[in-house]
Amino acid sequence: MVDKVPAASGASVGDVLNGTVEHVAAYGAFIRLESGQKAMVHISELSHNYVKKVEDVLEVGQKITAKVIKIDEKGRIDLSIKALQVKEPPARPVYREDDFEKKLTTFLKFSDEKIADLSKSKEVRSTKRKTGSSPAGKK
Repeated sequence: MVDKVPAASGASVGDVLNGTVEHVAAYGAFIRLESGQKAMVHISELSHNYVKKVEDVLEVGQKITAKVIKIDEKGRIDLSIKALQVKEPPARPVYREDDFEKKLTTFLKFSDEKIADLSKSKEVRSTKRKTGSSPAGKK
């Protein structure tokens, strides 16, 4: 990655530039900068959120402000719109004191019911064996 390009371009990595969307493609958008140069914004650099289609975010003729993130050996400029956006931290789950106690109570209730069902099932099986429903004892 080259930080500077020939003096004719005047842009360097980290600069914030203005431009107009000239063409939208499936993988990004081509921008005409105020200096007259062309640059590209890849679809992954449009937003911190998932972008399914570039057209959902940009349209031809739209004015944008973006940050230069790369300039290659050929002088091609890659821009990022999301680099200028403030990324909001993910929302923390709300914790309440009664959550744990409520979960524990529910767990104990269901486990007690399951144990009761199992013991009833065991009793039914043992009474069938005692009543001689098995033909093994006959001669």
